[in-house]
Amino acid sequence: MSTTVVIVIVAVVAGLWGVGAYNRLVRLKNAIGNAFGQIDVQLKRRYDLIPNLVEVARKYLSHEQDTLQAVIAARNHAKAAEATAAGSPLNAGALGALGAAETALTGAMGRLFAVAEAYPDLKADKTMSELSEELTSTENRIGFARQAYNDHVLEFNDAAAQFPTLIVARLFGFNTQPMLESTQSEEERQPVKVSF
Repeated sequence: MSTTVVIVIVAVVAGLWGVGAYNRLVRLKNAIGNAFGQIDVQLKRRYDLIPNLVEVARKYLSHEQDTLQAVIAARNHAKAAEATAAGSPLNAGALGALGAAETALTGAMGRLFAVAEAYPDLKADKTMSELSEELTSTENRIGFARQAYNDHVLEFNDAAAQFPTLIVARLFGFNTQPMLESTQSEEERQPVKVSF
């Protein structure tokens, strides 16, 4: 009888531990979804600012229509990729497509700002200045939200890969999640050279 009691106690303890491990993995996975939701909010804010910025620039850059159209096309592509990723924030393919679309949008916006530098009237336009500042602020928020997302992914991946929790993770299909990669090109990652 004492052996049976020990077996029952061990089974109950193991069952309680398994439930606790499962619940922790669920909580961590939900935290990843919430963190992506924060990125999603900032991306939508960014996508809403871009058409206003283009409209202001259009007044001054009438012969730069290709640049303006490239920005809008990149914005629309990124917005579509964001909608797909928002539908499944734990899908590596959707996150990869979003990263590629964001890289293209960043490049198009960079070209727009480079062209705008050549137009003093556009640079001095109050609305353009306010929109640029708002966009910069939003970019910073996106960066912080991406960092928080990656922190949650790291915590989840660590929990799912550590023994003995990895037993529960494998039994219930808790697979490691992809990190969000930088949207900067290799050229943009190079240190800025300053010379006097």
